[in-house]
Amino acid sequence: MSELDENSPLFAIAVAAELSAMHPQTLRQYDKLGLVSPRRTAGQSRRYSMRDVVQLREIARLSAEGLNLEGIRRILELENQVSALTGRVRELERALADELLNRPGRRVFAAGSEGDVIPLRAGTRTKKSTSVVVWRPFGPRD
Repeated sequence: MSELDENSPLFAIAVAAELSAMHPQTLRQYDKLGLVSPRRTAGQSRRYSMRDVVQLREIARLSAEGLNLEGIRRILELENQVSALTGRVRELERALADELLNRPGRRVFAAGSEGDVIPLRAGTRTKKSTSVVVWRPFGPRD
């Protein structure tokens, strides 16, 4: 059995309508407009996920604030895009971390005193500076 998550198509239209406090015909209209796109069963019945129900509630909230359906569609599109991009960034961060940890002979870098990049061999350290810098913001004192 596969795991259930927020995207699992669980609810028939009547249940999704009740959970979102909307009429089933409103859900059909939003599906037609592309605001919420539930999955379909083999018999073409709509099956809504918990994420779809949350999105329907968000549509109701935005509509109550005075946004028209085109504005709501654009907001949802951007939110979905941000969510997808955030997931992709996390995926790439994990892949990069795995690559850095598992690559033998990986390169290490340090920042020089002038902001330059200094390549180091793995296991080596930079030379410590022993110079003292005195800063007098108002010039010499009498």
